[in-house]
Amino acid sequence: MTDEPRKGSLLVIFLTVFIDLLGFGLVLPLLPAYADHFLENSANAGLQLGLLMASFSAMQFVFAPFWGKLSDKHGRRPIIMVGLAGSVVFYTLFGLATTRLVTDSSTTMLLLYVSRIGAGIFGATISTAQAYIADTTTPEKRAKGMALIGMAFGAGFTFGPLLGMVAMSEEATRPSAWPGFIAAILSFVALLLAFRKLPESRTEKSDVAGHKVFDLAGLKQALSIPSIGLILLTIFVCIFSFANFETTLSLLIKGETNHFQGSPFNFSYRGICGTFAFIGITLSLVQGGIVRRMAGKRSDSSLAMTGAILEIIGFTVMTVAIDKESDGLLFTALGIVVTGFSFMQPSLNAMLSRRSDPARQGAIMGVGQSVSSLARIIGSGIGIPLLTVQIKMPYYVATGLMVLGVLLIITAARRGKDFINIASDASTDELTTA
Repeated sequence: MTDEPRKGSLLVIFLTVFIDLLGFGLVLPLLPAYADHFLENSANAGLQLGLLMASFSAMQFVFAPFWGKLSDKHGRRPIIMVGLAGSVVFYTLFGLATTRLVTDSSTTMLLLYVSRIGAGIFGATISTAQAYIADTTTPEKRAKGMALIGMAFGAGFTFGPLLGMVAMSEEATRPSAWPGFIAAILSFVALLLAFRKLPESRTEKSDVAGHKVFDLAGLKQALSIPSIGLILLTIFVCIFSFANFETTLSLLIKGETNHFQGSPFNFSYRGICGTFAFIGITLSLVQGGIVRRMAGKRSDSSLAMTGAILEIIGFTVMTVAIDKESDGLLFTALGIVVTGFSFMQPSLNAMLSRRSDPARQGAIMGVGQSVSSLARIIGSGIGIPLLTVQIKMPYYVATGLMVLGVLLIITAARRGKDFINIASDASTDELTTA
């Protein structure tokens, strides 16, 4: 394959993923508030909404290996297109669930569950998009290629909520069906783009995309390296904390409802989208403008520690904002929390990578992704039930988890070394002995 087709293919796969994620970023901020509006049974409201939010991540965790294996057998292009087609169907279902055509609230909730589960199943084909990039790049350029997926995610989470602001009217008191329908239209556009412009990438020499739901052998390999277990535990705690915060934010700022009491905020649906757009913009600016420049100048553990401390400060400011009923303090807290996460997540992944044997790095990084996915599932599932107990409880828990995260980062930094350093130390010892 020549360089030009590769460049063209990378551009198409970037646009395909970006357009699809625009729809995802449009729907995600509104989902908890939409579901809360239609939920009639308040006895277990927190549990129901927690399961709704966790269902997407759970389906992605289970089905990513399934789509990967299918793409190994049938090719990347058809699996990517199947994923996009599924997104069209289930985003349309999300829109239909919130129209006035569905008059029964229990039916609406059922449709929201089905749409979220379906979107998770078919959205899990993002791993196939990563395999596509691996097929069409040389090992030397693969990191830059994979960064396109990260850019697509960041842009989708930034511009999706902004698109939601356009789709919603400021005066809307009832959930609008347009976000779901616009998300479906965007996925359909991505499907057409893939159909017309995306060539097949898989060849006989392509790497295997499929992997196990949770690679126990890979976990055993990872834990055999000093401090890797600590880093994996730190990743779990930190992602758990952020997922706990992220899942509850929509309901917190929407204000008091039949199921959630004590919130001083009263944002419109449009305001919720604007808040998540602020988060996406902050994430992109900090990771792209600050963290990338500091990455080579400070140690990964130092950057991760900075991020963890910032998150502790941010979550503390959030509880103060709730007490003071201050929108300004709330946005200050959000900026600090997101900045902290921007420092912490890539730094922890870098620590995991640097301490892994290059020969086993793929398996170990895969274990890291699985640990992150599990943390998102549990964090998403537990955050909203905590919100029903007490409005500030999710942020108290997030703060406590990040205090634990700081201790884990300190311990991991002191107990381990980069894999290259370990190897060079051993070589130095051998030369000294000789």
